[in-house]
Amino acid sequence: MSDFPRWKYALVVLVLIFGVIYALPNVFKPSPALQIAPNRGQVVDDALKSKVQGILDQNKLAVTDVQVDLVAQRMLMKFPDAESRDKAADAVRPVLGDGYIVALNLASNVPSWLGAIHAGAMPLGLDLQGGVHFLMEVDQNSVQDKLETTYADDVRSLLRDKNIRYESVARNGRGAGIGIILKSDADRDAASSAIALDHPDLILVNGNNTGDRFVLNATVKPDKLRELAQSTIRQNLTTLRNRVNALGVSEPLIQQQGDNRIVVELAGVQDTAEAKKLLGAVATLQYREGLANPSDPRAQDAQRTGNIPPDANLVLGNHGEPYLVSKKIIVTGDELSDAASGFDQQTGTPKVDVVLNSAGARKMTDFSSAHVGKPMAVVYAERVTDTKVVDGKEVRTARTSERVINYATINSTLGKNFQTTGLASPTEASDLALLLKGGALAAPTDIVEEGVIGASLGADNIQKGVQAVLIGLGLVLLAAAFYYKLFGLVADVALFFNLILLMAVMSLIGVTLTMPGIAGIVLTLGMAIDANVLICERIREELRNGSTPLASIRAGYEKAWATILDANVTHLLAALGLMTMGSGPIRGFGVTLFIGILTSMFTSVTVTHAITALIHGGRKLKTLSV
Repeated sequence: MSDFPRWKYALVVLVLIFGVIYALPNVFKPSPALQIAPNRGQVVDDALKSKVQGILDQNKLAVTDVQVDLVAQRMLMKFPDAESRDKAADAVRPVLGDGYIVALNLASNVPSWLGAIHAGAMPLGLDLQGGVHFLMEVDQNSVQDKLETTYADDVRSLLRDKNIRYESVARNGRGAGIGIILKSDADRDAASSAIALDHPDLILVNGNNTGDRFVLNATVKPDKLRELAQSTIRQNLTTLRNRVNALGVSEPLIQQQGDNRIVVELAGVQDTAEAKKLLGAVATLQYREGLANPSDPRAQDAQRTGNIPPDANLVLGNHGEPYLVSKKIIVTGDELSDAASGFDQQTGTPKVDVVLNSAGARKMTDFSSAHVGKPMAVVYAERVTDTKVVDGKEVRTARTSERVINYATINSTLGKNFQTTGLASPTEASDLALLLKGGALAAPTDIVEEGVIGASLGADNIQKGVQAVLIGLGLVLLAAAFYYKLFGLVADVALFFNLILLMAVMSLIGVTLTMPGIAGIVLTLGMAIDANVLICERIREELRNGSTPLASIRAGYEKAWATILDANVTHLLAALGLMTMGSGPIRGFGVTLFIGILTSMFTSVTVTHAITALIHGGRKLKTLSV
């Protein structure tokens, strides 16, 4: 047995120590927790901590730990059980109101020294930890509205550039296309030719003439609408994934369902309000030409009388002051490539630094160069969904809330980099930067169905999964020890360390554990003993052929290795296929199986060889317990 070198012993020891340390965090069960985060204009500070503590004391609710993070603006309170946490949430929410988001959570209890070496517990999937489920519907009507409005603006600009006389260009109504009224039949023919050349996706049909009004109707081709609808779904999927990933939710499920719906499932999130704020937010910035500020009588008259110029919108500021801004948008959040929150060095107020993409930068440069010395408004636009009960049924209505957050004079030609100030708080700046960086939704998306998967169901799944692992492991250990005696016991030790290593690797790389993942662990444990069966049978065969015990051990490991490698390579290829081609539960099963095969090859061969070498090395043996 002198062919097993010392460096291999050292390697085995180091790997096993690594496995124990990085699997250890899974022993520490997370605590039910309540997370409080500020909404627009609010902050998390010691005063809030005292206020919440007073509410809990008044309701006689015990808290095991309170953590206040002033930088991240978050307060986390741990409770001894889920029931106490739920009662605390019911007591705190009415007092804090809409100023704060009170979310149910699970807080890690992993010791800080393990966290310092990046050792953490495996994140649990939706079926084990519970979470929220949403069915979201994309408002395709708004997509068509936006497209027709864009075409109307483009046609209007095209006619001006071509010096074609027209009376008006306006939408006929949702789905009815664009009506173009021209001065003469020759103007209509010229307009038809120009529009057909520049916008081939429009169908042009001459309308009925009335006097000197020559009508040309333009509708969007059905193929273009279908293409845009699918593109909208794909862009919304990407945007939702970016938003969820930015918050660190482990392995979310975000996928398309049907033609205009999206399914979102977030593991570990037990509060629908927090998730809805993230997913349903349709907030962006709009840069528009400023027409009148609050000191201008035109803005004051528009607010007082409601008489607003046809080319303008009346938008209020942060404190309710009136502004008149152009209906035409220069640049929107769709044309931002990056965003980051911070503080203005001169005023110390919250800001958002944005970077425009090439198309947005070109539009901004063209507009600002032609409007130096004139005002420009930055409008914060947010889609809000109101829910009310009518005849016992929930009715959702959507509206767009707008407010001017910045109104300033253009002093020089602007490029692609901007600094937007006027935000109410650092939290609002951070939230806006997150939404802008994640991308604006291509179309408004409403939540039509929501549900909470309770943690109790997850706890039941975990209990059954752990039982399955223990029963499977126990049966395999007994069978190996009974049939192969001492060598079976050695295989049992290696099998135990295989489970430890598997958990360590999954924890280190952040694999989310689901029920299919537990099934993969059980299958891995059952398959891991196969390599030891091959080794033990080869050793028995060598003994029957008259080889000495030590020579039989050496030959058993050497000759069985090729067969073990072949068998496990085919399993690895199958697991790799599940990982790369599968999604959701199938992918989780494949990842667990892939890692389990790699760890089992190490423990079944190298670890058992090391233990066997320690037991039998340097001894004169007459027989083997195999």
